[in-house]
Amino acid sequence: MVKKSHTKIKETPGERVFSFIVVALLVIFCLLIIFPLLHIISGSFSDPMALLRGEVSFFPKGFTLSMYEKVFKDDNIWLGYRNTLLYTVLGTAISVILTMCAAYPLSRRDFYGRNFFTTIFVFTMFFTGGMIPTFLIVQRLHLLDTIWAMVLPAAVSTYNMIIMRTFFEQTIPFELVESASLDGCNDLGIFFRIVLPLSGPIIAVMVLFYGVKLWNSWFSALLYLHDRGLYPLQMILREVLIQSDISNMAGGMGDIEIIGDGLKYATMVVASLPVMCLYPFLQKYFVKGVMIGAVKG
Repeated sequence: MVKKSHTKIKETPGERVFSFIVVALLVIFCLLIIFPLLHIISGSFSDPMALLRGEVSFFPKGFTLSMYEKVFKDDNIWLGYRNTLLYTVLGTAISVILTMCAAYPLSRRDFYGRNFFTTIFVFTMFFTGGMIPTFLIVQRLHLLDTIWAMVLPAAVSTYNMIIMRTFFEQTIPFELVESASLDGCNDLGIFFRIVLPLSGPIIAVMVLFYGVKLWNSWFSALLYLHDRGLYPLQMILREVLIQSDISNMAGGMGDIEIIGDGLKYATMVVASLPVMCLYPFLQKYFVKGVMIGAVKG
């Protein structure tokens, strides 16, 4: 019986120094993210006066739920939640479908002109029409103050399309497509019967990418929406932040000034909570999507 020898490769002093520097930088980076987050969460549960005096750091002082009561009693918050949920679900569905429809043909070797069309797509990553021409197009299409203004102008991300195209090229053998074609299956049949069933992981990645982007989107609403009934949650949060800053600059001691920061922090937590709760379960798909894009562009 042959015994297997497990030989541990020793790191050189330079490799140990490099590993230490990498770990140290990652720890610092994590702390830079965690500490502000802890401050916001603790401030949302703290007494407004303690927050006003600057006594709150990373743990609540004078624990209270009054800020959250004010947030959940605000009808604008619930309206923003409803609108954001609608934009996220509808926009993600449209974006994933359009991205797949663009990525799959570009992944086929037998698609004539795929390099030309890929170049056109990549060109838009570096050169765009700009904010004013885009606004004029949305206006000419009569999309202003409609839900479509939030989901259609940026429905397809070229970066996401390249990731999906790379997945199709690496995961779905072209021989399988040729075999199905020889058996009499047309392009639509190949797409729906072969490609889609094998594309679960990349679809999950695209849902995560587009969903997080749409959930956090507010600039499109600032440009294209004037009806407050269509405002997403992030626009409501923006108004709360602006009102809080104005009240702090006023320097008064009224009720608005006292609760300003606490209300701002509570609104931030409420707006970010769904994504924060969902992300740990989808993290593996996020990492997989980044690795797919890093392998081949």
